[in-house]
Amino acid sequence: MLLENAQNEWSRIEVNEIKVTDYISTILARKGVRQVFELSGGMITHLLDSLNRLAKIQVISVHHEQAAAFAADAVGRMTGIPGVAAATSGPGATNLLTGIGSCYFDSSPAVFITGQVNRNEQKGDRKIRQLGFQETDIVSIARPITKEAIKINSPEEIPLALDRAFAIATEGRPGPVLIDIPMDVQRCTLDDSVLNQQFHEPGNAGHSAPDLQPFRDALLRAERPVILVGGGIRASRSIEVFRKAVELLGIPVVQSLMALDTLPYSHGLRVGMIGSYGNRWANLALSRSDLILVLGSRLDVRQTGSQTDLFTAGRTIFHVDCEEGEINNRLKDCVPIVAELSAFLPHLLKLAEEIRARVRGLWGGWLEEIGQLRNAWPDTAELDCNQTINPNLFMHELSAKSAAAGAYVVDVGQHQMWAAQSLELHAEQRFLTSGGMGSMGFALPASIGAALSVTGKPIVLIAGDGAFQCNIQELQTIVRLGLPIKLVVINNGCHGMVRQFQESYFESRYQSTYWGYSAPDFAKISSAYGICSMTVDTPGQTGAALRWLWERPEEPRLLQVMVDTFTNTYPKIAFGRPIGEMEPFSKPTEIEST
Repeated sequence: MLLENAQNEWSRIEVNEIKVTDYISTILARKGVRQVFELSGGMITHLLDSLNRLAKIQVISVHHEQAAAFAADAVGRMTGIPGVAAATSGPGATNLLTGIGSCYFDSSPAVFITGQVNRNEQKGDRKIRQLGFQETDIVSIARPITKEAIKINSPEEIPLALDRAFAIATEGRPGPVLIDIPMDVQRCTLDDSVLNQQFHEPGNAGHSAPDLQPFRDALLRAERPVILVGGGIRASRSIEVFRKAVELLGIPVVQSLMALDTLPYSHGLRVGMIGSYGNRWANLALSRSDLILVLGSRLDVRQTGSQTDLFTAGRTIFHVDCEEGEINNRLKDCVPIVAELSAFLPHLLKLAEEIRARVRGLWGGWLEEIGQLRNAWPDTAELDCNQTINPNLFMHELSAKSAAAGAYVVDVGQHQMWAAQSLELHAEQRFLTSGGMGSMGFALPASIGAALSVTGKPIVLIAGDGAFQCNIQELQTIVRLGLPIKLVVINNGCHGMVRQFQESYFESRYQSTYWGYSAPDFAKISSAYGICSMTVDTPGQTGAALRWLWERPEEPRLLQVMVDTFTNTYPKIAFGRPIGEMEPFSKPTEIEST
């Protein structure tokens, strides 16, 4: 009888209680999370065990926590559902930080879960550096680069904290949230009624309908209007309404680096990328404009050049952003429109519908002028490559063979700018890169996240030799998962972007970029991981190599493209000059500050 009572009591507990990590796993699945990226460690073993037992979420084990964070970043951008990465305390948590910062600066929704030492092992207010092994105050460290960092002190805090994390990560300007959970809290139990608990999620503060009359009046007076679009379009998940409004208005569109996939390459209103390494014709068009509508762009120095007064002179700028602090920050005298793009763009579309008869063909001459600039300054003629591979021309060739790709994931460096200048994106293809953080090592793990987000579509990764080495260990993750990632390594045997900087400002003293730097044969490295590979070093080889790259779309392959070490990235804004004056024909007047 006593044994029967004990068994009944145990059954009652099992029915009415749920382990904290089982609860977390269940809620993650309900939120639409399909993968959790992680590198195992003691303080997240309970979470990993729960994810494994519940089997509703794929656990993706990577080989460095930074890679887990970048993969989560890509998932958030591709799907709009926060990407999730987990790491143990101490070095595991701190290794996430670069990826967390990337999410913060590039507005990627993500939730990061870190394990913490048991509550009785935490130093608290003691005047010591550390009590528990690997104890680290990751909440304080991460707070400046998260929308919110949450320290859990009891199991009862978990349900609200988890719900808030997903709401905060996606509301307004998206970004990362971190939750730090002690190990002893993870193994506690909660009443299973919390599974049905409803929370009031933080919502958008909302903005009143924008007054578009001043923009309407200015637009109808304008002779050379442009729309400057930034990453906010994708972050707000507003791509379709944006495209409809643009087509009705008939205004040419210039794109920041983070907005290259907002209009397809072949679209008649797409001008090109602007900024420090922008297409020359696009920068010239922007410099000749008399009205700019800025949608979801920070207008940082790499977009406007250093001389903000020269950028604003002679034109009216309407700046739309969800964060008031971004408007009239560097640039002054912009007409501010503080609004979520998801709320603003339907009003812009309504205005476009009202005035489309009046504006139809109004800027035909302006579009023709931009076309003449494009013809006069083709991107493939900026470099004199002689008998070596022209990276801009190669990007066009790569695009022609990569129609099946779901996304291009591009690392940071010269190759990033060549890709941004010359890739031909189709309407449904995405372009992912590390913008605000500008972190080398982004592309390889981010391509994993992208591939898992668009099941069945291959991903094209483009990285330089320096960037590729930063997270090269994730080739093993690609092999283990059998992901269809086409890895293109642009190998110029140096850290090219900084080498070019040294050429301009340090009398070609190439310390640590060319001197004291080396790279392996990536084709051999790839083969060691079990990935088929090929190397090309002359222009005549690229066509056959690209056909080989796509012979089997479903499997990973690596193509190493050898580029001359001293190939520069042009055009480039001559620092200290207006945006339309670019190297190599114009020379900088001062040393760059960024």
